[in-house]
Amino acid sequence: MNYEKDVRIDETSLDIEWLEQPSLMLKYGINESDLEKKKDLLKEKLDLTKADLDRKIRENPESFEISKITETVVANTIIMQDEYKEVYHEFLDVQHEYNIAKVAVRAIAQRKDALENLVRLHGQQYFAGPKVPRDITKERQNRDETRQANNKKVKRLRKK
Repeated sequence: MNYEKDVRIDETSLDIEWLEQPSLMLKYGINESDLEKKKDLLKEKLDLTKADLDRKIRENPESFEISKITETVVANTIIMQDEYKEVYHEFLDVQHEYNIAKVAVRAIAQRKDALENLVRLHGQQYFAGPKVPRDITKERQNRDETRQANNKKVKRLRKK
């Protein structure tokens, strides 16, 4: 997914942008949901790893160089194990991806608001070129001069 590209709006093709908006929202919503599921599964894996290590430590504290078992000692020993660290770092990476996906969904929703406002501005002719006010007096004078010139031509042609 290209977050930055997908949130950009081509203001010269608002109709196309509007047609693509629902698909973008769906795509990013599905991505967010998939990452949330992945994060939840990793959280479960992390909890299972923690429980498995807790059991192993309590069954054989000597192999972990523990002389006296307390809750604090077990908890601290668990977080120092490579097995736990690996799953925890994997969980943090997916958590980060999920947070970015949530931000992307908000950005796509913000894109919708921006499109609505751009269409509103377009309807108010905000993007129209500059308009020079008409000088009616000059236009009338030019029309009268043109009319007089045409009348003279017609008179000359009638005389012939």
